[in-house]
Amino acid sequence: MVQTMSKITSVSGPGLPLLGNDIDTDRIIPARFLRCVTFDGLGENVFADDRAQNNGTHPFDQPQYQAAKILVVNSNFGCGSSREHAPQSIMRWGISAIIGESFAEIFLGNCVAIGMPCVTATPDIVSQLQTLVATSPDIQLTLDLATQTIASDGFNAAVTLKEGNRQMFLNGTWDACGQLLHQSEQIKETAARLPYISWGKA
Repeated sequence: MVQTMSKITSVSGPGLPLLGNDIDTDRIIPARFLRCVTFDGLGENVFADDRAQNNGTHPFDQPQYQAAKILVVNSNFGCGSSREHAPQSIMRWGISAIIGESFAEIFLGNCVAIGMPCVTATPDIVSQLQTLVATSPDIQLTLDLATQTIASDGFNAAVTLKEGNRQMFLNGTWDACGQLLHQSEQIKETAARLPYISWGKA
């Protein structure tokens, strides 16, 4: 991932194909894992039930995809409940961006909030990508948010994302905490002028 401060301009790495429409957040991270106090450790439980049912053949368990950075999905990915844990578990497994035909709106917003771009492509392009990474798991993909393209050796296609979200990634404004930290000196200067704040004192 190319990230300067909080700016995210591109994501590069191998892909992981996950086939199927309407994959909901309960499948992404089952409800029993929502009792955690922090999001730490969620990555190992992503798709826990699906993986258990597939006895090691689920894409998230297959050895050729363990270095994947870009998840390639189909339509209405992330539907169902609005749990923030779903994108957190995907990101903490190692994924940095998702390409799909469409995303559930709340899931998409939760991904933006943690700096994980979700871009859309036509069903034909998604199918080509899934086939490409299935046949060549080590191939390096580059998702460029500035040009809205996904490319690798011999492959180049258009992707889209909402312009507001794209600008948030390119400008770094998706990261509210990062903006506060970046402006810490200005915050301290303002606080020092306020009579009801004793900055830095217990």
